[in-house]
Amino acid sequence: MKSFFRDQLAPFFYGAIFLLGGSFLTSCDKKGSQSAENVLPTIEESISENSATVAASAVENRTIAQTTVADMAPQPSAAPPVSSTAASGLRFLAYNVENWLIMEDRYDFDTRKSSKNAPKPEKERASVISIVASEKPDVFGVCEIGAKTDLLEIQASLKAAGLDLPHMHFTGGQDTTRHLGILSRYPIITTAEPAEKVYKLNGKDYQIQRGILDATIKTPDGRSWRFLGVHLKSKRDVEDGDQEQMRINEAQLLRKHIDSIIAADPKARLLCYGDFNDTRGTSTIRIVTGPNNSPRNMMPIGVKDSRGLYWTHFWAKEDVYSRFDYIFVSQDLKNDVSFQDCKILDPENWNDASDHRAVLGVFR
Repeated sequence: MKSFFRDQLAPFFYGAIFLLGGSFLTSCDKKGSQSAENVLPTIEESISENSATVAASAVENRTIAQTTVADMAPQPSAAPPVSSTAASGLRFLAYNVENWLIMEDRYDFDTRKSSKNAPKPEKERASVISIVASEKPDVFGVCEIGAKTDLLEIQASLKAAGLDLPHMHFTGGQDTTRHLGILSRYPIITTAEPAEKVYKLNGKDYQIQRGILDATIKTPDGRSWRFLGVHLKSKRDVEDGDQEQMRINEAQLLRKHIDSIIAADPKARLLCYGDFNDTRGTSTIRIVTGPNNSPRNMMPIGVKDSRGLYWTHFWAKEDVYSRFDYIFVSQDLKNDVSFQDCKILDPENWNDASDHRAVLGVFR
């Protein structure tokens, strides 16, 4: 089924980026977006209009499918050429790897069969490892993993494929199934949590579902890089509340954390990345971006694939292509971006790996 959409239908839709998107039978399942009647009244007052170019329970003692490292992580293709400026800086890859976890009911598009309590299929895992290893990132930010053992599995498989990222951080939020992780070639010197994790909606308290990953990494040149990873509320409707308002509130919590970091250190070298489950021009993205011409502004890195297209997520059920995945940088970091090297990865096997495409940021 996946190959059918990719090979037969994708060419007719590659030229369009829609405002709604999702994934089938995943945490990003998009059933459609309600119009929110009660979106927080101060949202548009709190940010300036801008033209931004732009986020089965996790049981750590469960048994992981016994796939050998050799089977799991084929040798990657030759690394892409890296510019001389990028070679002395940092390569960062942000990627939603689509349900690298044990699912209570998992549907396999190739076999057209459902399995109970099944891991991410071996073919999909191998494709993820091949794609990541071939780009040789120094830091790898991961969305949509299950237990910490899943992050360890990715780490081990990448090492077997020739990419050693020995330092790691794993975290999450209220969602006990899907978590965030980061792997690094260089030491993670500090981690932190946001001061505010709870918002109120319709008189009820909610915690940000997947949390905010906050890790500071130090490179050999002595520079520190602070990474904030998120996976915001999907467009999937839920009984608890309006999905758009929930995502907007999560974006506000992220914005408060960003503001607190910049207030404490105006020169912070800050990257904010992940699956934001929203498109350019929405309140979610404008909140994260912040006001233009301000020290608070987080600039989205403009990236495209080898065909000049900007989408990062494909919703097979509705044939919808959307830009959900971003890397934002603080004002003090934007001059270090090697824009010509940044891109959306579109290898031939991208759809074998995930319903998302990875975003590469390269820094001098």
